[in-house]
Amino acid sequence: MNPRKNTGKNSGKNQDTKRREGGPDMQEHTTSVPTDGPAAPVSAAAVARAAGVSPAAVSYVLNGKGGVSPETRRHIIQVANELGFRPRRPSQSTDPQRTRVIGLILPNIINPMFPRWAQGIITAAAESGYEVFVATTQDDPEVLAQVTSTLAHRNVDGIILAASLRDDATAFRTLRAARIPYVCLSRRADFLDSDFVGIDDDAAATTLMQHMLSHGFTEIATVIGPRFSTASLAREQAFVRTAAAAGVTISGDRKISTRVNNEGGRLAAERLFSAGTPPQAVVCGSDELGIGVMEYALSQGLRIPEDVAVAGCDGLPHSRSGLINLTSIVQPQQEMAHEAFAMLLKRIDSPSSSYTSKVCRHRLHIGRTCGCTPPAP
Repeated sequence: MNPRKNTGKNSGKNQDTKRREGGPDMQEHTTSVPTDGPAAPVSAAAVARAAGVSPAAVSYVLNGKGGVSPETRRHIIQVANELGFRPRRPSQSTDPQRTRVIGLILPNIINPMFPRWAQGIITAAAESGYEVFVATTQDDPEVLAQVTSTLAHRNVDGIILAASLRDDATAFRTLRAARIPYVCLSRRADFLDSDFVGIDDDAAATTLMQHMLSHGFTEIATVIGPRFSTASLAREQAFVRTAAAAGVTISGDRKISTRVNNEGGRLAAERLFSAGTPPQAVVCGSDELGIGVMEYALSQGLRIPEDVAVAGCDGLPHSRSGLINLTSIVQPQQEMAHEAFAMLLKRIDSPSSSYTSKVCRHRLHIGRTCGCTPPAP
């Protein structure tokens, strides 16, 4: 990773695919939407007047510099978005060359899933002569708004978002206003169409829960990431619906939404196992959540899978290793990363008013944590 470009600061619509295990290798759906008409330009000075701050403060914020308090920074970004401020981009007559830089926005870099996506995108971008600026949001909508505004002002050629929020269109409107192409990876936004690469979360979660139910578990809990992620919400809904179809009710106190990392899994497990009747099985929306649940269970003297069975959803190499061998849905991480960059590059080269979804094939990995005896390697 280039240390100058590839570091960052703290800074999806239901899929119309057939719900079946694995799904097709690749499914495409195209939706035509009207192209926004030209908007009247809003100057940085107008943003300063509306925000009640100095032009210098606005300049610092829009150029991603320090010297402004977090509260003032958030206020300026909010006002800029409300006014429809568009960063001034170089004209073709003065700068016919692209910046050859794209942005990648991730929820965090703690969950190993996200760095794996980043590495795949960085590799694909380098092969096409692009560098990647990586930023994280910690799933904070204000940080997401700030990051997208900053990247837009820096004139990146396009952005891949793996941190989009289901019910927040601010970041997308900022990018559309700046005419910056973007692709959603794994997560969608409910209110605005966009290019998308991911898996069929509904089908994947259905397959995983059906496997857990085949063991005869009736006391089941679910642990997912934040529900403002379309991927997390779709998985939870499929978990609960599939269990209900088999006559198993997952009560509200056993449906936990938390941060998508190891710590989130441990905190969820603490809640579940301190209750009067602990679950027989915990089905998780990510591998890191599943590993966090197992770590807490083991710290309490519980055996896996004898006392509690656990399943995840990501299929990361370390979680499928012989040491852990977590039962999980395997997402083709590198394929997803390469497809996301290819889709973004296509949009950069050929702007269009239609949007495409690509659904990559997933598969079920049967490990030992669910109670199965996995086949010998």
